[in-house]
Amino acid sequence: MKIMLNAKGWQIFEPQTTLSGYNRPVNEKISSGFRKIAIAPHPSLPEANKEAYKIAQFLKQQGQESLMAMLYEEKLVQSIEKHEIDLLIVLGGDGTMLRAGHICGPYDLPILGINAGRFGFLMEIRLNEWKQYLPRLLKGDFWLEKRMMLYCSHKRNGLELSTHHVLNEVVVGRGKAVRPVHLETHVDGRYLTTYVADALIAATATGSTAYALAAGGPILPPELRNILLVAVAPHLSIDRGIVLAEGSSVRVIVHTDHDALLCIDGQSPIPLIDEDQVDVCAAEHNACFVRFQDPGYFYRNLTPHMNRNPATGIPR
Repeated sequence: MKIMLNAKGWQIFEPQTTLSGYNRPVNEKISSGFRKIAIAPHPSLPEANKEAYKIAQFLKQQGQESLMAMLYEEKLVQSIEKHEIDLLIVLGGDGTMLRAGHICGPYDLPILGINAGRFGFLMEIRLNEWKQYLPRLLKGDFWLEKRMMLYCSHKRNGLELSTHHVLNEVVVGRGKAVRPVHLETHVDGRYLTTYVADALIAATATGSTAYALAAGGPILPPELRNILLVAVAPHLSIDRGIVLAEGSSVRVIVHTDHDALLCIDGQSPIPLIDEDQVDVCAAEHNACFVRFQDPGYFYRNLTPHMNRNPATGIPR
């Protein structure tokens, strides 16, 4: 299957043995369907920056226009908002991929992840493999995986203070004090329960292998569009994860006499006070990942990660 960008958007073509233009010599310039490709390395990873420059040079040699910038750099964000970018290549770890999802999700912009970190569960290729895969990218020899994102709203006294697009999870929980918070939880407008816990996680299928998994939640295939609720250290409360139907909405009302926090995808926490409200539902947009592996990659990659956590940096 080939995926190419044209005036009608992303189009899917079934593979053909004699497809015109797809049997060029490797060293011949390739004319892709991309107008401009952005390259964003993690700023604190020297090797990622070094390879990003090499990728930019490679794309230039192929006649492909590109833009190199750091994530959240103004020129990159503005180019994405203006729909001037057709693909974002990020070099880093899973945190980099999450940040890329926040930026690109609202614009349905595809992301190719190149792993320059330790874990890289969301990334598609290793740092030393891009020379092998970028020619395939330019030929349209890939598929797009769409993953559901969440939309989160933080309200206080009926006033909306902030909104967020979420790829992994929304966490509502205690702050520095080692004391549980009371989290009154409603699903689709109906009261579910009040958790007395360190935190409550509302996760996507993508986030089911992150914090929710560490808290004892189930693993969901990435194509599912469900919301997963998992309590962290619940005391005399529901201690099993709950998988909600697609389209469900969750409301969490915080009851506490000490500090509490809202955390989105592991970013800097947002302070919560008593009676603050956090609403979570499926976002209108998806995170869109470029994949070269067959769709069965998820389970194939899951087992090695479960047997040894790469984040420890300890060789087996």
